[in-house]
Amino acid sequence: MSHTYILTLSCQDRRGIVHGVTGFLLERDGNIEEAAQFNDTDTGLFFMRVRFSCPAAEPDELRQALAAFAEPFGMTWGLHPVAEPMRTVIFVSREGHCLNDLLFRWKSGLLPLDIRAIISNHRDFYQLAASYNVPFHHVAMTKANKAQAEARQKEIIDAEGAELVVLARYMQILSDDLCRHLAGRAINIHHSFLPSFKGAKPYYQAHDRGVKLIGATAHYVTADLDEGPIIEQDVARADHTATVEDLTARGRDTESQVLARAVKWHSEHRVLLNGHRTVVFR
Repeated sequence: MSHTYILTLSCQDRRGIVHGVTGFLLERDGNIEEAAQFNDTDTGLFFMRVRFSCPAAEPDELRQALAAFAEPFGMTWGLHPVAEPMRTVIFVSREGHCLNDLLFRWKSGLLPLDIRAIISNHRDFYQLAASYNVPFHHVAMTKANKAQAEARQKEIIDAEGAELVVLARYMQILSDDLCRHLAGRAINIHHSFLPSFKGAKPYYQAHDRGVKLIGATAHYVTADLDEGPIIEQDVARADHTATVEDLTARGRDTESQVLARAVKWHSEHRVLLNGHRTVVFR
């Protein structure tokens, strides 16, 4: 059994936090393998991520001890065994480049995920899912059946014990209730450099404005459309000769790479929420 863990925490900044954390681990014969910290001077919050080994203690013992340690600091914290891949469900519609990229990276051992299911409002990718031996669930979505369809989606997510839901070009707007249910554990890829060109058809919007850069943004899902905390972004060059189709084709690679990085960092517990922003310990 592996005894390597990742500890994440945040709290109001004060003297002695790092000393307290390192002392806590030292008392339990823990060895720090990687550590990063950030003090947000705007909010007064402190963030920390520590990877450590601790063969002398079992996970439940550590969690109980951490709960007592964290209480005086008012910490929000998590303890994650490194050996446990993150249980994940992927949503997709009819654009499969992000889904295909994630599946390939996962099977290549590049993403610490356990992809439990793929959910789609179309049947296009059931064969792709089968080729990776991942269960495929077709959940048709219309205005009339949205509540029932989302209830089925939620049922699948909960049955799989999903810690992460990835919207890999899933072109449906989630209800406020589902957004709340998935708060902090759902990542969307939007095909623009947010906050520019929110909503539908961002490449059309970008072409209409004659932009010289197109982008992609991976962010956490919230009830406010395309407004969630941003995890990762990137851009590609464009010029006056590019058609909407050119921009769309060029953007696919950027979207796939941005989403893959965001999913990797989240699954390695490198992303901490900081209000409507994120702290990313790369």
